[in-house]
Amino acid sequence: MKKQALILFAVILSALALATCTPPGPTGTATPTAHTTPPVMGTGVLNLYGIDPITLDPAVSGEATSHQYISQIYSGLVRLDDNLEVVGDIAEGWDVSNDYRTYTFHLRDGVVFQDGRKVTAEDFKYSWERACDPATGSGTARTYLGDIVGAIDVLEGRAEEISGVRVIDERTLEVTIDAAKSYFLSKLTYPTAYVVDRENVAEGPNWWQQPNGTGPFKLKEWQAMELLVLERNERYYGQMAGVEAVEYQLWGGVPMNMYETGQIDVASVNVLYIDKVTDEAGPFFSELHVTPELSFSWIGFNTNKPPFDDINIRKAFTLALDKDRIIDLTYRDLVQKAEGVLPPGMPGYNEGLVGLGYNVAEARELIKQSKYGDVSNLPPITFTTAGYGGYISPAIEAAVTQWRDNLGVEVTVRQLEPDYFLYHIKEETDEMFDMGWIADYPHPQDFLDVLFHTGAENNFAEYSNPAIDAVLDKAGVETDAAKSLELYRQAEQMLVDDAAMLPLWFGENYILVKPYVQGYELNPMGFAWLNKVTILPH
Repeated sequence: MKKQALILFAVILSALALATCTPPGPTGTATPTAHTTPPVMGTGVLNLYGIDPITLDPAVSGEATSHQYISQIYSGLVRLDDNLEVVGDIAEGWDVSNDYRTYTFHLRDGVVFQDGRKVTAEDFKYSWERACDPATGSGTARTYLGDIVGAIDVLEGRAEEISGVRVIDERTLEVTIDAAKSYFLSKLTYPTAYVVDRENVAEGPNWWQQPNGTGPFKLKEWQAMELLVLERNERYYGQMAGVEAVEYQLWGGVPMNMYETGQIDVASVNVLYIDKVTDEAGPFFSELHVTPELSFSWIGFNTNKPPFDDINIRKAFTLALDKDRIIDLTYRDLVQKAEGVLPPGMPGYNEGLVGLGYNVAEARELIKQSKYGDVSNLPPITFTTAGYGGYISPAIEAAVTQWRDNLGVEVTVRQLEPDYFLYHIKEETDEMFDMGWIADYPHPQDFLDVLFHTGAENNFAEYSNPAIDAVLDKAGVETDAAKSLELYRQAEQMLVDDAAMLPLWFGENYILVKPYVQGYELNPMGFAWLNKVTILPH
């Protein structure tokens, strides 16, 4: 989710430590049950580590740090269940037209905002049009709402209303998209499609600091850099939260130390503590939870700038990087080497994908074959990254060292504040940058098309290859699931062959959970539904 689900949180935690199936296409009528677990009015407080969200406006948010709060405070028509299948949320069901382009959503009766005001279909229409309004400044609306007929017209200032969204009555919303797309419903699980209260928004530009959402929790308190408290929403229509509140200790110290001293109940584990927590005879092994994550980290090449406008240079930098060594030394094998884009477990994952590999001699030969002929003719190369206080991740330091040793190239690292980096990377990127992505929904389109299609919002390097675009476009509208996945595999191999990016690794989540905390589980997108958590007496 994510962002655009950028892996900012893991980057910051590292710094502090130094201190399925393809979602089915429309089949006619869907009437899933949104929540079936009886409400549990539990007691207790869940204590977590956190950092300040950059925003709590779901139309604007585009990174995982803000999303972890937004997804507890707000909700939408549909959501992903524990199996990452799309199920109803505020919508209790929907009908789909024979051409798979028109969805008619039926809202649950009695859903209200946290202040008690009734939620209607008109609220969704308003929320989506607000997200697409250029004045809102959303960097995600084109990606997640752009398939709706008329959404692009609003985004580009040609219209004020989305023509493909029609309110039938208070509880019925009709949505028409531009072509049959199996992933459309999955896109509506992203925060951009959440419903917001227009009266709340009218309070002023900082309305989101006191949000009136529809989710299982509401914001009770937020002291910047210190504390953020979510309290149970007693008006929630779904599974009532099993805890009274969730308290995030913002920037409270090193999470592992806080976990050991009982200040927090859950902690992410980084490389510095891996031996400690994986020791079967140690005190933490029974509290360790390891889950795969549908995430991808890579180094981006600015193909619009020398020297990475030359494919030979892109391939040379890729071939000169020993990822196995970096993973072993800096991550202690907590991540899995990537040769392509799609992580294991993602529909379309290709075990037979042919990566560029590691070959220094070939890398040097490619530089000779490039239009530059020799490293002495390369222009200055700067690597843009996110971080605080001059801290550069060991992985980036290792990469810079390997390029120096293997190619004789000096790469300068430029650091930006993470909140600025995440929302301004396109305008700020130099010749190279690093990036992470967590799946918003389990479909290859969310990686290949969203990140590398010409003109895509999240195509941070503004990479363009019309031949790859054509394959992605065809895959997106192919109704045969097997044929669609094969097209996505073809596009992924083309991206690798063109050295569109330098794949680094796929992630896993290592977390510690206190034994008295029940129901805290991360899904493959690194997300936990906190309303499912209960605290046992301890």
